[in-house]
Amino acid sequence: MNHILTKEDIKRELIKCGKNPVYFINNYVRIAHPIKGLIPFKLFPFQEDVVKDFRDYRYNIILKARQLGISTTVAGYITWLMLFHRNKNVVVMATKLSTAANLVKKVKLAMKSIPEWMMIAKINVDNRNSFELSNGSHVKAISTSGDAGRSEALSLLVVDEAAFVENMEELWAGLLPTLSTGGNCIIASTPRGVGNMFHKLYSEAEQEINDFNPIKLPWSIHPERDQDWFDKESRNMSPREVAQELECSFNMSGDTLLSGKDLKRLTDNTKDPEYKTGFDRNLWIWERYEPKNKYFLVADVARGDGGDNSTFHIINSDTMEIVAEYCGKLPIDMFAPLIFETSMEYGGCLTVVENNSIGLSVLDKLREMNHPNLYYSRKVSHEHVEASLAEYQKSVTAGFSTTVKTRPLIIAKLEELIRNRVLKINSVRLLNELKTFVWNNGRAEAMRGYNDDLVMAVAIACWVRDTVIVSSGYEAEYKKAMLGSIMTSRTSFDSKIKGMQGYKKPNKHDRMNKAGSVNITNLPFYIK
Repeated sequence: MNHILTKEDIKRELIKCGKNPVYFINNYVRIAHPIKGLIPFKLFPFQEDVVKDFRDYRYNIILKARQLGISTTVAGYITWLMLFHRNKNVVVMATKLSTAANLVKKVKLAMKSIPEWMMIAKINVDNRNSFELSNGSHVKAISTSGDAGRSEALSLLVVDEAAFVENMEELWAGLLPTLSTGGNCIIASTPRGVGNMFHKLYSEAEQEINDFNPIKLPWSIHPERDQDWFDKESRNMSPREVAQELECSFNMSGDTLLSGKDLKRLTDNTKDPEYKTGFDRNLWIWERYEPKNKYFLVADVARGDGGDNSTFHIINSDTMEIVAEYCGKLPIDMFAPLIFETSMEYGGCLTVVENNSIGLSVLDKLREMNHPNLYYSRKVSHEHVEASLAEYQKSVTAGFSTTVKTRPLIIAKLEELIRNRVLKINSVRLLNELKTFVWNNGRAEAMRGYNDDLVMAVAIACWVRDTVIVSSGYEAEYKKAMLGSIMTSRTSFDSKIKGMQGYKKPNKHDRMNKAGSVNITNLPFYIK
């Protein structure tokens, strides 16, 4: 305002600004321009909407592209909050203290640029990373690695670039009590893949599971940006960087084993199973057994601490489509029979079990049940050995050994087969694990708090496919045509263990006992 203000004008203007943060920011907040110097901060429409959300919602979480002026918008809102309200305790947090301090610096600059007649509260304490007003309101910058802010009641908590905070879960658990007296919270970040705390909070906000108001701000929301701007900006960026910095894509960003492009393709092609069965309804079926097709089963057994799952996949060896999948917490005495029954339903297929400590117990039970087609390998070279020869060789062990040597090999093979579109994935459960399977200090593993049991099982499957089935010409019968012909199920998939739909009485395998009556000279493989 250029004209001389009367006391009544000032009073009206103060009331108007105190009630409306958008009006206050647009008319009285100034920012530092790198070329033009100190200039008025005029909010774009999307920024005005963000400020209104800050005022109307207690908790706000912002998924944003870079260079949208959100930090400056937050600074303008903090300026309004501190000036027109008494005793507001504001804390700004970021992974680096310098980042948080830069936002506080913007608040201080805005505060000092306000007209003298509007300064109803003066700056009393002015420190490098904090300052305090005469009305008791104060703001300070801290890093997420420190303990500051955890033991005090906060009026407003701002967490910047939250997706990049490594200890975000612990941090949020410690900070939540500081807001219990009615404090507000603003969490903002560009995405960094799925599975982290920021992704979890934002996803839950979209589903209205938590108390956060979700705000999504892709690059295109800026009125001064068009396709030409995007093309120029993204020209020298990788697809992952584009997803992270511009497109607000969780799936395409982050340090996942798979590229964002592959994850998106897999997401578009998942489908519901034909039906779900088993004691716990965790055995998902997409394709029933077809005698013309060839299958193999790969299982990963839970450690037994309750934190992970026992899993297995049934895979069509010709198409590399996962046609059945189990993921649950069955005890060994139930998991082993489930593996046996399912493998029998799919033609007595080759069964590969990861032989960790608990896995060995499962393998022992499968041998007790006379499973005809277990996978064996050499202890040192991990080379596959036919079951018929395994008992005569001391250096051979049942199952597949996941070691420091084999783990990176099977994971690399998994990535290769997915990237080359060889492996067909139907399961959303497996897809969700792949979204949280990330590189951590050079090791591919599940994010903290997530599981990778289905991923490891299918990784072993990819390795077995290339090293056993394809390389050595190991067919579905896996050189066990006689056993395959005798033991292949003649029923539909409705014959299952107790608790499954259509359970058949225990005499289901009576045909096994009659194997001796089969005239092998009539079988196609018999050599006269």
